[in-house]
Parts: sequence; C-alpha cells; structure tokens
Amino acid sequence: MNSPTFRRRVLTRGLLAACAGLIATTGVQGVAFAQGQDWPSKPIRVVVNFPPGSSPDLLARAIATPLHQALGQPVVVENKAGASGIIGADQVAKATADGHTLLMTAGSVITNNPHLFEKLPYDTAKDLVPVAPAARMTLFLVSRGNLPAGDVKEFLQWVKANPGKVSYGSAGNGTGLHIAGEMLKTQAGVKAVHVPYKGASPALQDLLAGQIDYYFDPGIALPHVKAGKLKMLATASPKRSPHYPDVPTLHEVGLKGFDAGTTHGFYAPAGTPAPVVERLNREINRIVATSPEVQAQMANMAAEATPMSPKEFDAVMQDDSRRYAEIIKSQGIRAQ
Repeated sequence: MNSPTFRRRVLTRGLLAACAGLIATTGVQGVAFAQGQDWPSKPIRVVVNFPPGSSPDLLARAIATPLHQALGQPVVVENKAGASGIIGADQVAKATADGHTLLMTAGSVITNNPHLFEKLPYDTAKDLVPVAPAARMTLFLVSRGNLPAGDVKEFLQWVKANPGKVSYGSAGNGTGLHIAGEMLKTQAGVKAVHVPYKGASPALQDLLAGQIDYYFDPGIALPHVKAGKLKMLATASPKRSPHYPDVPTLHEVGLKGFDAGTTHGFYAPAGTPAPVVERLNREINRIVATSPEVQAQMANMAAEATPMSPKEFDAVMQDDSRRYAEIIKSQGIRAQ
C-alpha cells in the first residue's frame, strides 16, 4: 500500500482538496490572485500609440519612474504610433494578458475611433480593459493674436458676421480638435472653414502666422498665449480650468454642456487578472495625485489628475463616446 502509484494518488487527491478549499474560501478572484501573486515578474512594457513628445507620451514617461519604484520592476515606454492610434492599441489588444503589457492612450482612441472607422482590427469594448486614468485633458479655444475680438462673446459675434470667411485648424480629419471645431459650429450656429493639418503643431504654427483664425488647443499653445502672441478665449469643458481660472467656459457663454475634453489613460489586454488591474489602478491613482513631477507635467499641459476606479473610468469614457458619436454622425466626420 506504500507503492509509488499509491503515493501519487494520495498526493493528487490532496492537491485537488486544497484547490477546492481555496475556491470555497476565496472564490474565483482569490484563485486569480494566487495565480498572479508573483506579478510583476519582469519589466512592464507601456505602449504609447502616439509619437514621442505627444501628451500621452509625456504623461507615460512621467508616471513610469514612480510606477517602477512602486512595483520593483522596470517600466519601459515604447512608442507605436500610426493610424490614429490604432497600431499601438491593436498590439496591446493582442498581447498576453499577464499584466506585463499596458497601453497608454489618448482618450480619442477609445471614444472616437469606433465611430470614425468602419472596421477596427480589434474590438475596443471587448479586447481592452480600463486600468486607470492618467489625466483629463482640456481643450482651449485659442485665436490668432490680432483677431478683432477681445473676448469669447465678441469672437462668436465676429464669426457669425463673417460666415464662411473664417477658418479654423485641427490636427487632422476626425481628430479631437476637428470634432471640437464642429461642435462649436453646431452649437453656436456659425460657419467656418475647416483646415486639417498633420498634427496639432503644424496647425499651431499656421495660427501663429495668421494663416488660420482659431483652433482648439490641446495645451501646446500656452507659452504663446502667455507671451501675448495668441488669445485664449474660452475653455472647452463644463468647468473652468484650475490652471486658468479667469478664462470662461463655452458653457458659461451660452453653449450649454459644451465639453470637448478627453481622458488619457492606461488599458490592459482583456483577461488580465483582476488583482493585477486593481494593483495598477491603486498605484497609478496614487502617483497622479501625489507625485510632484507628474503634477508638474500636468500643469504644463493644463491637465487635471482624476483618480478613479476602473469602473468609474469606464463610465466616463462611455459618456464621452456617446457625446462624440452624436457629432461625428450628424456632421459626417470621417478619419483621415
């Protein structure tokens, strides 16, 4: 009765009983944690689906260092830009769901792309799970410095008085800046010519040169506003920016509910163990709320830290997606 075969049977029964006990006492989530308790066991790769120097890239790199310190593994940022963020998002959606590959993306990839493209190589809702927000990005209505309008009310009157003669720039067809411009036209009842560029920086350069009249700025024009070369007319969000409390919102001047903001954040491949997602959420929320370096980077972009649970983060993104879907459909906006 003490044969090798007998001993193997006893050992197998013991292991099965132990697993059953673990499931009974902790549930499936407890087993998942037991499976992922060695995480992270290697460097964490953060894929940024926009170029170096973009706002998602700058935030990812600012967060990477304190996240490395919290997790005890290197956090490596890789840029996989192209196709309106689709290339990098697709790479993460198809990655192994072990918590060692994350996506850091602009919110537009999650909220806008499903409505702009007939078909994506992944299912945004099913293949990516929200981990944690990095920052809420505010757009600002900025005009050329010599525009004959002193404030946003005078600006809207001037645009209405010159239908079709006024132009606004964007970072390209289907981008958040383009959608914000169409929202303004729709809600304010004005006509303006859209001039798409290959990125926000070229649009800014033409605004400085007076080639276009205004655009919605993602934060890169702020030094030029401070220098008096451009005019900041309004904030495109429901509340005033804490960085520019004297600048009114478009909501305040009659465009009720105007919100062109977006939330940059971290995502993981679907199937990533829940305890891993929860740990990442907890650490990232703490970092964006307390790290002086990260908060300084946000201040440079006039962005705001918005710590949330994965569920709360997902709800915000769904609200944004519904709002942008309406303007994309009504204006027939397509990606470039």
